[in-house]
Amino acid sequence: MATNFEILGRENVDDLEAILSVSNTDVDAVVHAVKVEADALFNWDYTRSRPSLIKLYEKAKTSQWNAETDLDWSIEVDQAEVAMANQANIPGGGAADQDMTGTPFESWTEDDWVQLGIEMQNWMLSQFMHGEQGALICTAQIVETVPWIDAKYYAATQVMDEARHVEVFAKYLDTKLSGHYPINAHLRLLLDDIISDSRWDMTYLGMQIMVEGLALAAFGFMHQLTAEPLLKKLLRYVMSDEARHVAFGVLSLQEYYTELTTPEIRERQEFAFEAAVRMRDRFLQQEVWERMGIDPKEVLPLVLADERRPMFQAVLFSKIVPNCKKLGLLDAGDGWLRDRFTELGVIQFEDWTDTGEEYAMLDEVSKDREAQSA
Repeated sequence: MATNFEILGRENVDDLEAILSVSNTDVDAVVHAVKVEADALFNWDYTRSRPSLIKLYEKAKTSQWNAETDLDWSIEVDQAEVAMANQANIPGGGAADQDMTGTPFESWTEDDWVQLGIEMQNWMLSQFMHGEQGALICTAQIVETVPWIDAKYYAATQVMDEARHVEVFAKYLDTKLSGHYPINAHLRLLLDDIISDSRWDMTYLGMQIMVEGLALAAFGFMHQLTAEPLLKKLLRYVMSDEARHVAFGVLSLQEYYTELTTPEIRERQEFAFEAAVRMRDRFLQQEVWERMGIDPKEVLPLVLADERRPMFQAVLFSKIVPNCKKLGLLDAGDGWLRDRFTELGVIQFEDWTDTGEEYAMLDEVSKDREAQSA
């Protein structure tokens, strides 16, 4: 069994110094190369044999939207106003009316707190954008490597979805906000691991279940948080796509994992744990604190002690945990992944509806509405 050090590069999952030691050294580079050695698989049997994937593919074909014409880009966005509206609801962000005596925030003015809110939004949407490009590359890879023709068909529609998501976040950042952040180092490490693994199901697990699952929860959190109408509608469109993407991963891996041995399942459990920790680590937003002129080592203990943060952190895993349970990863073997998720404080979501079932229910509701309006 692999140790935390072998999986994460540190024994203590919460070792702040080790977390902050992970950083990008080439933040100004435009191109980042990852070596891929996976086989591209042709399938000469074009028989459609997986009804759930066929249904998902048909839904994807009728659910395409156009970022240029379906969103009102004439809407003006006052980022300072948005930041002030969001400030009190951002876990770990602090508030100007709290007692900050003896902290790095002691001399901060109201303008500093507003700027923090602006930087946090720039950072968050930048990481969404980078993650979506990771999904774009991973899904294109799935088209090549997955052996099933039904999965190739559906994955091809997701490639288009992901291109649209990168496009829409980039445009929002460029035209409505005030600048991009480089990709977070923890997120980049995870994307590199997912892309470089030659096994097609690991690409599924890393991207469709873990990264997309967390993104779906994060988008939902931001959708509830913001009152800015353009971003709210943008996120609603993206979330409808993401739910379909995660369902694709659940439906595909549920079938495949029944064929794997116990040691192979343990590898998937360890990868899911690594992905969960790396995604958690990126939400420390160390790049924001550096840009605000504060040493992350000084401020992050305060951020981690914020009573609102555990709630925010846990909600991010509300999609991942039930999906891992659906796939049999939570309790496989000796329940290793259950123990790890318990240590991370997210096991309470295990009985929430998994995304495959959730998407099926939403599809039925959609059909009922269409029938009533006919």
